[in-house]
Amino acid sequence: MARTGTAIALVFVFGVLPMCFGLPKAVRAQRGSVGAARSYQTQPQATSSSSAAAFTKSVLDNFAWLEGRWRGEWGARIAEQAWLGPKAGEMLGVFRLVERDKTLVIELFSLVEKSDGVDLYFRHFTPQLLLWEKSDAAVLNLSKSDATTFDFENPLNAMPKRSIFTRVDTDTYIARSELIPDNGEPQIIEITYHRQIPAPEKPSAGSAGRQKKP
Repeated sequence: MARTGTAIALVFVFGVLPMCFGLPKAVRAQRGSVGAARSYQTQPQATSSSSAAAFTKSVLDNFAWLEGRWRGEWGARIAEQAWLGPKAGEMLGVFRLVERDKTLVIELFSLVEKSDGVDLYFRHFTPQLLLWEKSDAAVLNLSKSDATTFDFENPLNAMPKRSIFTRVDTDTYIARSELIPDNGEPQIIEITYHRQIPAPEKPSAGSAGRQKKP
């Protein structure tokens, strides 16, 4: 499949806010009074709920708000994303770019928690699920972040070189990719995504006709 300049530039990536894990507080066993039999009484160990939560919390929980469907526009093109929530150290997403009645590209991406941070992997496909890339999946590493902005950098090449993810509010975020093709002219892609709220289900004819008994 021939690639156009626009098609080569299709990639939208995400970041995560680093966290530090707290350790549970040490629990002290309390010694009871010494009786004639010199027995000891020890209270059960207790761990505060806040410490337990800090111990089990995953860094990918910072991405939990991404779960669901999103939609953005890039000129005449419609960009759609769908995310599954974080589970087992991974978060999975799919992307589709459509222009009129034609699907230009499909992208599969995952955020994977590592010991030294979070990596983002992605690959592009045709509508027939033929791979664009001839090599392994591309990988971007989180380079810096703050409360609202997450910056990933590609350590191997410049397609893309940087991808910046900015959270505007609960239901809006901006994905920005900076690419440097072989000709050396930088390209910037920026798409604003909005959360798509599912429409309420309409009651079926059968359920609408049934009435609750008093």
